[in-house]
Amino acid sequence: MEASHERSLAVITGASSGIGYELAKVFAEEGFDLLIAAEDGELTTALEQLKESGANVEAHRVDLATEAGVIELYSHIQGTGRPVDVLALNAGIGAGGAFATETVLADELKLIDLNVRSTVHLCKLVVADMVERDEGRILFTSSIASTMPGPFQAVYNASKSFVQSFALAIRNELKDTGISVTSLMPGATETEFFERAEMEDTEVGAGEKDDPAEVARQGFDALMADKERVVAGAFKNKAQVAASRVLPDSFKAEKHREMAEPGSAKD
Repeated sequence: MEASHERSLAVITGASSGIGYELAKVFAEEGFDLLIAAEDGELTTALEQLKESGANVEAHRVDLATEAGVIELYSHIQGTGRPVDVLALNAGIGAGGAFATETVLADELKLIDLNVRSTVHLCKLVVADMVERDEGRILFTSSIASTMPGPFQAVYNASKSFVQSFALAIRNELKDTGISVTSLMPGATETEFFERAEMEDTEVGAGEKDDPAEVARQGFDALMADKERVVAGAFKNKAQVAASRVLPDSFKAEKHREMAEPGSAKD
C-alpha cells in the first residue's frame, strides 16, 4: 500500500461481507484508504468491489481466531508504513443451540477466540501506536445482545457483553487523550450471521432484519461524532436496549429464549 498524505487509513476486520463490508464502503466513500481483513474467500470479491470507490484498498486474508493470525495482521499493518487512523473491530461469529446438549464446544471456543480474544489482542497492539501519536479512533461492533442473557446463544451474548464492557472501559481510560472509542450496537441485521450460526429456524433468524448499510452508516457517524455508543437499526432495537436497563435479567432471558430457541420461527 503506497503511503498517502491526503487520505486516512481505516483497518476493518470481518470486512468480507455484512456490516464489516458496509463499514468499509462507508469509510471509502468518506475519503479513507482501507486495509480489510477476513478469513473467507469472499474477501477477494469485497476487495475488487471496494476498489471501484477510488480508495486505495488492500486485503489480507487471515484467521483472527488464532493468536498467530492477529500477530500476522498487525505485522501487515506495520508493513504499510502508515498510522492507523481508525480501527474497526468487527470480526465475529455466532453459535445457536442449547449449550448443554446441542452446541459443539470447539465452535464455542473458536467464537470466544474470535469475538473476545482477537478483539482484545488486536486492540492492545494498535491502541499502543495510537497513544504514542495521541490520535485515532476505535469502533467496536458490539450488539444489543450484550444487554441480555442469551438462552440458545449463551456464549455469543456473553462474548458481546464482554466487548461492550471492554469498549466502554477503554473509552473511559482514554477520555483525556486524542483517541475516541465508540460501540456499535446493532440488532438482527440482514447478513450471513444467522445462516452461519444455524439459526434460520428461529424467530429472530427468520424475522425482519435491519439493512447492514444503514447500520454501518450509523456506526460511522457515531464514531466521527465521538459518541460513546449507538444502537443501530430499527426503533425497536433502541426500545429494547432502553427497556433492558429496568427489566430483570430473568425476564430478559425468557424473551430471548422466545426469539432464539430452535424451531421458534413463526409460520
